[in-house]
Amino acid sequence: MYTNKINYRWFNLLLLLGILFTFLFTVSAWSEVVISIFRVLLPFILAFAIAYALYPLEKKLEEKGARKWLAVTVIIVGILLIIIGLLSIVLPIFYEQLITFSKMILEALTSVATKFHINLGDVEVKLSDSLNQIVKSLGQIVTNGSIEFVGKMVSFLGSALITLIVTIYLLADMETIRKKFKNFLKAISKKSYYYFKSLDKELGNYLKGLLLFMVIQFFEYSTLFLIIGHPNWLLLGVLASLTTVIPYFGGLATNLIALVTASVVSTPLCITTLIICLIFPQLDGYVISPKVYGHTNNINPLITIIVVSVGGTLAGMLGIIIALPLYILVHASYQFFEEDIQKKVGQFTENQENSSKNRKLKA
Repeated sequence: MYTNKINYRWFNLLLLLGILFTFLFTVSAWSEVVISIFRVLLPFILAFAIAYALYPLEKKLEEKGARKWLAVTVIIVGILLIIIGLLSIVLPIFYEQLITFSKMILEALTSVATKFHINLGDVEVKLSDSLNQIVKSLGQIVTNGSIEFVGKMVSFLGSALITLIVTIYLLADMETIRKKFKNFLKAISKKSYYYFKSLDKELGNYLKGLLLFMVIQFFEYSTLFLIIGHPNWLLLGVLASLTTVIPYFGGLATNLIALVTASVVSTPLCITTLIICLIFPQLDGYVISPKVYGHTNNINPLITIIVVSVGGTLAGMLGIIIALPLYILVHASYQFFEEDIQKKVGQFTENQENSSKNRKLKA
């Protein structure tokens, strides 16, 4: 029998499919616009992220009696001095080790190709070109190279300057921003306020833990590889620190590079490097990491690997880096609304059962 009643379930499904189709069909048209907008907003996004991460440090300095302007000045000047000092001291050593590293990698590839009769011609050429380009670019920085290179750096330096200025303003006003946002959320509902408070706690724990863990990884591995006499000890320390943002896969790549380069130097160095690569990642995973991150961001390793893999597939390197913090936010959101979700699912199931019973009775 014909009825004028609308089946809202099918209507909502068709609407969702229509939105999805429109999204996929027009993605090529608006993706460039979105990317351009993102590039313009990137310095401001980075500035907010940096100010957000540095706010607890500013708060601690104020609690110790420092005025706000003094706390902000100390933090910004301190960070700039650390960056400049590291660049002036570490960069020349890093440059020399990078040259040695590129030669050792190519030697290792040649040795493997000769020993196992494998043709790695294209791989060697591409890798050699990539390493030479990196060495050339870094050399131009170290030696205050060509005007052409300096010209290419103007855009980067301009964005960095904008980021620095906006960071200073946001850090100085972060307390006011947080208070206004807090009042805004409370005006909407208390639940909204407590929800964002839980997200703030989870993300804050992750960022603080990540920064501290990166510092620990740098000193840990650069010291270990220096002690055993690895020629690329500083480069490996930097890689170990930077690849911390890529759980599991980053550390594995660093260890593999350490072993390959050590194998070219000598068998004893290769063995000691292997011992470090086997023992210390376990120490990091089971002792240092839980101490740094605590139990708030204790994520199942399998879930971490899946999340990072999906992020890399969807958005490349950027996806790999942001996959874990995004998962932390989603997971924290689910935990906060878990009871509400279960209630809605229960109500939906109950309605479906009642609807099924009514249809059977009518039949």
